[in-house]
Amino acid sequence: MKKFVMAAAGGTIAGIVATTQFVGPLLAQEEQRNASVYEQLDLFGDIFERIRAQYVEQVNEEELIEAAIDGMLTSLDPHSSYLSPDDAADMRVQTRGEFGGLGIEVTQEDGFVKVVSPIDSTPADEAGIEAGDFITHVDGESVLGLTLDEAVDMMRGPVGSEIVITVVREGEAEPFDVEIVRDTITLTAVRTRTQGQTVVLRITTFNDQTFPNLESGLREEVEALGGMENVNGFVIDLRNNPGGLLNQAIEVSDAFLDAGEIVSTRGRDPADGDRYNAEEGDLAEGKPIVVLINGGSASASEIVAGALQDHRRAIVVGTKSFGKGSVQTVMPLRGEGAMRLTTARYYTPSGRSIQALGVSPDIIVAQPNRNPVDEEADEEASGLPTRSESDLRGALGNDSLSEDEARQIEEDREKAEEAAALREEDYQLAYAIDILKGLSALGPEVRALSQGAIVAPESGDGEDSSQSE
Repeated sequence: MKKFVMAAAGGTIAGIVATTQFVGPLLAQEEQRNASVYEQLDLFGDIFERIRAQYVEQVNEEELIEAAIDGMLTSLDPHSSYLSPDDAADMRVQTRGEFGGLGIEVTQEDGFVKVVSPIDSTPADEAGIEAGDFITHVDGESVLGLTLDEAVDMMRGPVGSEIVITVVREGEAEPFDVEIVRDTITLTAVRTRTQGQTVVLRITTFNDQTFPNLESGLREEVEALGGMENVNGFVIDLRNNPGGLLNQAIEVSDAFLDAGEIVSTRGRDPADGDRYNAEEGDLAEGKPIVVLINGGSASASEIVAGALQDHRRAIVVGTKSFGKGSVQTVMPLRGEGAMRLTTARYYTPSGRSIQALGVSPDIIVAQPNRNPVDEEADEEASGLPTRSESDLRGALGNDSLSEDEARQIEEDREKAEEAAALREEDYQLAYAIDILKGLSALGPEVRALSQGAIVAPESGDGEDSSQSE
């Protein structure tokens, strides 16, 4: 028995020794890391004091520290940044839907400012700025080497003042200047209209107004058509929509889904992940949906497109989206400033991340570039007379049609001509509407066969405390 006790005690002592030998080096490594961090902070303090004492001009200490903080955050990724009190106030105003500026959403790539998308009916949009453009100079000054916030500050100014930006565009041999007059940017989150029997929902941004605008606009258009039975489908136009609030993207997706996961977010700590599920209720009442996207569709737009695509609730048409699959949390700081920090990636219901990959459309349809030479040729060609059987002298009439039938044929012909005119104005939208016409022609039985939904993983509810940029 004594031998057993001694053996047990010896085992305990050995275990303590072994544990000490294992934990000791880890603690030493942690202490070394902490010491290294404090040494770097001391180095920062030394540099700060040297600049303040010996720089050729007197510096503003607060601006110097803010620049250091911003540099630390922007070194992480293009979407993390420091928001000064003024910038934080501007951001809060933007989410409410009105602010001053040019009307473009930008990011930074290769040291230059890249346009994610122009905002509809803003000075930048009317001046011809396009998604994918690079801004290299502002009023003749290069933006190379500036942080994104510094470049954006250069583009800000009083409403009514003029700015000249130098743009590099793919397909253009030389950079070119664009003159823009700054204005107050009032965002209309959703514009609705009907095109024939199709309801078009143009979502320009995801702010506090988006879902309420969508819901009310959709109901008004359906009522104007005489009820849902007269609607052949919906087009959700997300082209050049740079994103916005995560909770609004979830609400818009939920508006057209009865069940299943909409999006999940996964952070560094697995415990910080969230899943958001749809609740019963479909504003479109099961009617076919086509979602339009392009390279300017980013962030919240990609959440909506990805959710509806994965659930086979919509056909996605256009070109590959921007590929911003990260979520930024805005954290208030002392002194009324804030920090925008990337805290998670988001995933579509099928579990795919679209970070840097984007959403690939089901049907790739590029918007054709209008060539002025071709336009002139089209105008000349349109002036040529067209002839048909009915134009021939002495042609026989058609006595098999009643007046109502003849009138219906004429109305159908006018609708077809309107559709052809829309192709000249907006080829991608016309393509989407043609898809809905084709689906409505097939009948409900055939449509039902093509509208199977994936089975999304079960998930719990989570409160939305984040927003996407």
